[in-house]
Amino acid sequence: MADDVRELLLSTTADADPSTPLSAPDLRLLIDHLRHRSDRLHASALSFASSNREPLASALLRAASSAASSASLQSSLQSALSPLSSSPDLSDLRSLSDRLVAARRELRERQEHLAAASSVASLSARLRAARASANPLDAAAAAAELKPLLVNPEGSGSGGDEPVVFGLLRGEWEQLVDELQVGLSKNVEECVEFASDGGKVVVRAGPSGSSSGTPGVALRVALQALEIIDSLDYGMAKVADLMVKHVFLPAISNISVTVSVEVLEKSGSTYPASVLSIVPSEELQGYKDGSVLYSRIIDVIKFACKFICVENITWTQSFAKLTWSRISDLVITHFLSKAVPDEASKLIEFQDVIRSTAEFENTLRGMMFILPDRKDGKLTQFVDDVEVHFAVRKRNEILVKARYILVQYDYKNPLASDDHGDSVVDLLFQPEKCFISKSALQLMKLVHGALKDACLSSARVAKEFCYAARDALLLYKAIVPVQLEKQLNSISPVAAIIHNDFYHLSQEILGLAFEYRADFPSGQQKLVVFVDLAPIFSQMADGILRRQIQLATANLSEAIDGADGFQNTHQSQHCESAKFSIEQVVFILEKIHIMWESVLPRSIYRRSMFHVLGPVFSRITKDMLLIDDMAAEETLQLQGLIHLALENLSSLFLSLVENDDDEKFLDHHTWVQLDESIPSLKKFRKLAELLDMSLKSITAAWESGELANCGFTSSEMRNFIKAIFADSPLRKECLGWIAATPA
Repeated sequence: MADDVRELLLSTTADADPSTPLSAPDLRLLIDHLRHRSDRLHASALSFASSNREPLASALLRAASSAASSASLQSSLQSALSPLSSSPDLSDLRSLSDRLVAARRELRERQEHLAAASSVASLSARLRAARASANPLDAAAAAAELKPLLVNPEGSGSGGDEPVVFGLLRGEWEQLVDELQVGLSKNVEECVEFASDGGKVVVRAGPSGSSSGTPGVALRVALQALEIIDSLDYGMAKVADLMVKHVFLPAISNISVTVSVEVLEKSGSTYPASVLSIVPSEELQGYKDGSVLYSRIIDVIKFACKFICVENITWTQSFAKLTWSRISDLVITHFLSKAVPDEASKLIEFQDVIRSTAEFENTLRGMMFILPDRKDGKLTQFVDDVEVHFAVRKRNEILVKARYILVQYDYKNPLASDDHGDSVVDLLFQPEKCFISKSALQLMKLVHGALKDACLSSARVAKEFCYAARDALLLYKAIVPVQLEKQLNSISPVAAIIHNDFYHLSQEILGLAFEYRADFPSGQQKLVVFVDLAPIFSQMADGILRRQIQLATANLSEAIDGADGFQNTHQSQHCESAKFSIEQVVFILEKIHIMWESVLPRSIYRRSMFHVLGPVFSRITKDMLLIDDMAAEETLQLQGLIHLALENLSSLFLSLVENDDDEKFLDHHTWVQLDESIPSLKKFRKLAELLDMSLKSITAAWESGELANCGFTSSEMRNFIKAIFADSPLRKECLGWIAATPA
């Protein structure tokens, strides 16, 4: 409204300053405008009221009614509060109200306690009635009805807020169930009697007498009561166990037996009985395809289903659950595992066994003895995997043979055997021969046989044959080095032969893939690998040979130590010790020569001897050159020692050179070959010449480079000249020439 007045005021004084006071005409004009505006608003209100008369009337009536109700409530509230306002003491009224609430709460709690006591009394009465019942079916039914009331479905334990009395009732219920289980299971056991020597079972419809002194019940009643309290497996467990031991075992393990069933009618107060006997048969009934055995087992199972389980499906399945797994194991142990063929060519004959086994299990499924979902098809699963069983058996046989070959072979004197020539074999990738042990020879024969069988077999069988071949080879690596550890840690021909075995096997392993891979089943050609074993065996061979060289070098070094540096050989005692040392060196070298030449491949023999001889000649030459003073007689002794060694090692030297002549001798050509292969030998031989040369000859030999070519150094030659020749101008001149002339 203030905005409208301001607009009217501005419209009447459009040209005037808004801060200028209004004149009387302007005020009258403003009043007229306001009156006109008010009339228009009044007319609009009347028009709205006339057009919305009924809704406005209804709203006014509701407002009037609400006002009247509010007044009535106010009057009632004042009437209700008037006694309180007139009462002198409000605390008495509050106390009375609190006592009323407490009384109601106590009444409710007592009603709950009464209901609980009534429930406890009812449960206790039902437990007493069940325990006192002479009929086990009634007692079992009562126990089954009480179970959901006393046992927590999620567990047998009681809740934390549960009354103690319920725990006591549960204990009584559990005791009742235990008594029923024990009593009924004994009742079942008394209905089924087994002969002490096995092979016979007598099943009565009821017990002939109760061991507890209380009258027993019929077998059907006992089993039914056990089923009601969910203890059927418990009640039949012992009977099922004895059936397997005394009936199924002799029926399956013995070939010449038959099943005899006899039904005895009721006589007097005794229950009717049925007798099953496993009796010997005069005919030798070979199992062949297993149909005779399976028929015998079916007869026993039918007897059990009819007379023990009383043709009740639930009881039959409980009996099957307790016995079938063990029956299957007995069939596999006494028949199927023995029926697995020994040769791959006979696998086709096993199809009859597969067919009869499948028919056997289908018959049992039709009897509801085993489940129809084939989860219990343990026998068919075994026969379907006959190839695997065959391969596993062959693999085990191969490994047993391999182990026997390796463990039983006598390595004490392998070179003395009569069939020595059979052990000399050609190397696969080298034009050489070597001597190997009979164990390695037989092992490779076994490996080749396994791989040949793999080429003629299916993929699954071939895989096992190939694994058997690999494992047989690895057995050699695992057994022989441990078995012959003592021989491998000493210089012996056995160590050389074991080196050859590993060396030969490494080359044979490399050739296996080339020899057999193309003939393997297609699925195994890329999966079967042997080449990874070759480096392992090659490294083992190198390690054994390296150890032999180390042992030989150590023994030779010890023998050279006995010469005490070849000092003072002009004295008889020192001369004898030096000579003995050289003889010891020669003896050791000849011993190694004899052992290795006849066993090792020639290239390996030569290389190994070069490794041994090089340090020997180098050590002796070095010791002699370190002598600081030599008498004339001493030089002759040293020269004689060198010649002694060279002469006694002539046969060894000849074995190291390539010579096509029938008659071998140490000529110039031979020494050239030896000097090239053993540089220290050339220096050793030249030292013998130097011990007998003049000073000028030595100087000339140095200037020509001959001594340097033999391995002598400038310092060695100067020390050698100082040790042999006395001090003189010529010696000084020669020493100067040697020092000035580079090697």
